[in-house]
Amino acid sequence: MKSSNLGYPRIGKNREWKKALEAFWAGSIDEASLVQQMEQIRHQNLLRQQEKGVELIPVGDFTYYDHMLDMAVMFGMVPKRYEYEGGPVSLATYFAMARGSKEAVASEMTKWFNTNYHYIVPEFGERQPAITENKPLQAYLEAKEKYGIIGKPVIVGPYTFVKLSKGYEKNEFEIIVDQLVPLYIDVLRELELHGVEWVQIDEPAFVRDVSEQERAIIKRIYTQIGQALPHLQCMLQTYFEAVDWYKELVSLPVKGIGLDFVHGAKRNLTHLKTHGFPADKILAAGIIDGRNIWRASIEEKWELVNEISEIVPLEKLWLQPSSSLLHVPVTVEAESDLPEEVVSALAFSDEKLGEVQLLVQGFRYGKYVISKEIAQNEADLLKLALSPARNRQDVKNALRQITAVKLERSIPYLERREIQQNTWKLPLLPTTTIGSFPQTAEVRQARQQFKKGNWTVEQYDAFIQAQIKEWVKIQEELGLDVLVHGEFERTDMVEYFGEKLDGFLFTKNGWVQSYGSRCVKPPVIYGDVEFVAPMTVKESVFAKSLTAKPMKGMLTGPATILNWSFARDDVSRQEVCEQIALALRKEVEALEEAGILMIQVDEPALREGLPLKKEEQAAYLEWAVRAFRLATSTVAPSTQIHTHMCYCEFHDFMDVISELDADVISIETSRSHGELVSVFETGTYDKGIGLGVYDIHSPRVPAVSEMEDMVARGVQLLPPDQFWINPDCGLKTRGREETVQSLRNMVAATKAIRNRLTAQSGR
Repeated sequence: MKSSNLGYPRIGKNREWKKALEAFWAGSIDEASLVQQMEQIRHQNLLRQQEKGVELIPVGDFTYYDHMLDMAVMFGMVPKRYEYEGGPVSLATYFAMARGSKEAVASEMTKWFNTNYHYIVPEFGERQPAITENKPLQAYLEAKEKYGIIGKPVIVGPYTFVKLSKGYEKNEFEIIVDQLVPLYIDVLRELELHGVEWVQIDEPAFVRDVSEQERAIIKRIYTQIGQALPHLQCMLQTYFEAVDWYKELVSLPVKGIGLDFVHGAKRNLTHLKTHGFPADKILAAGIIDGRNIWRASIEEKWELVNEISEIVPLEKLWLQPSSSLLHVPVTVEAESDLPEEVVSALAFSDEKLGEVQLLVQGFRYGKYVISKEIAQNEADLLKLALSPARNRQDVKNALRQITAVKLERSIPYLERREIQQNTWKLPLLPTTTIGSFPQTAEVRQARQQFKKGNWTVEQYDAFIQAQIKEWVKIQEELGLDVLVHGEFERTDMVEYFGEKLDGFLFTKNGWVQSYGSRCVKPPVIYGDVEFVAPMTVKESVFAKSLTAKPMKGMLTGPATILNWSFARDDVSRQEVCEQIALALRKEVEALEEAGILMIQVDEPALREGLPLKKEEQAAYLEWAVRAFRLATSTVAPSTQIHTHMCYCEFHDFMDVISELDADVISIETSRSHGELVSVFETGTYDKGIGLGVYDIHSPRVPAVSEMEDMVARGVQLLPPDQFWINPDCGLKTRGREETVQSLRNMVAATKAIRNRLTAQSGR
């Protein structure tokens, strides 16, 4: 038996990766310094895995931004708008693809399966793929020659890579795959020539619904690779779920198969027992959860491995996390401030690797060798299970009372719409923003001063009010129709609410990568969730007092709070989501009572929690939609409920969005270059839609004409009075000047279209 890992957090123990990137982008360090700092972080990441006893350490999982972007540039898939002329792709071009530039918009970004990680979507169609450099080989040689580590190169497999890319028609999938397979063979051949022992080929798309035709393509891919490289040891790695076509999977001509025995445990174990496992292959068993932060029950994992070993002998078994550890923080070492019953039940990346190693040692030398650790593990988990925070009868009773309640607004949308139009009297194509405005260094410093106790509540409140006052004035000067207070008091759209609700805890250094250098510190839902006191009323009411224009209250929705937190795993996710929804309902009602009659309840992560298996999706969507309605359905017809979603492939999702029964939903359309608008060419939607007309993840200020084109296309497909105009997401990460100029252009574009429509109607 060996210990293995699939991938390690890129960000460094103290987010050194993020700091280096942002220093480079700001011009504080040059490219040579960035390259040097990145190498140091890679080295530290390798050493930490080596210290934890990992025998098969991944290399090539490290990236300067995103691993899918790395694959795209390795194959020269650089769209023509970046003026690339061939050869190795420069860092300037690489980052332009990721973030955009003054000359070109960024590539599309979307969610990596059902995680909170965002990848850059490769684009086919403009260039014939060709190898520019062998990135996995570079990573392997660096680890071997500089640090003496024989790594396991990681590469995204051809099926998954093409499936997650764009720029080709559905019937061209096989053609694109056939173009790429020879390039994969060339990359793998070079690895073999340099003495690579194992290559990890990631094919997580195998766990989705794969047609018979696609399975035939997959068989041809790996037959071609196997025939070209008969001696190369490839570990074909799946994760996030079970593979339904198990018999065909294990018959592929590779030396190893990796399966997820956490998120696909029941199915994968059933497949294993029913169909067996080839005697000539290695099984890499993902037994430790790579996506949550709770310690495993070592006793339960011991029994699981025992079951697996009845079919696969121990010498043919690798133990590893269920997926890459990029989805969890680096180490629990800094978390000394948490309650003892919680911290003793936590496991981040390093601790998870420790759990893998503990099990490997037990199976190598006998269970008695780890008996003390098992006993302590069980005691720690029991202590948390018996915690009063996890056994609140008042919360459980409140949930039981709403089980049979029908959750819907008092009157249908079309009737509410008329009431709201008469109440607000907004112009055609109302303009607004998603909620947050730039959080400058000054804002962050003020928050730190308050947290450290250097500022009083009165000082901090005065500072926040000054920021709100300034940005309300800016919004009015820009001519926005519906204003927001700017969220200057909030570090993060989930963390802020978790800090004010019972049942949440916060780590000191529990950072994970969301996209690019954007790192988030997800709250930990460790107990029953309950409302304590109003959370947003004070700032919203103050902002409302400064203007005669409508002011939106801003909340984060229950499914997003759940999906962007590390949730407890002792009860169902549905139960946790409903607890959050009940707490948010009280906040919605408090805002309404205070006179805030436009309330935005954001659900950018609603689709993120969607199970990968189609037969399980309806049940999730039912309870996620129910939770949103639980939070929002008690308001008066004149109170307008907004929501916001981003980067999550809505093409087959509009009916679910309609079921939320929000009066207005704002959606991203900028990075997908308006493709989402094409949904309305074949379908309809009967509620208000906020078009996200520019990309807030890029420093680029879009031209008025670009946004005009985006709006014009939308109003050709649906009645103009359904549309609102807004950026595609919050503006927290942007600079002040670019924000003001972008919004000025957005308002100008809207007025131009508004005038054009008015002229056409003859009014």
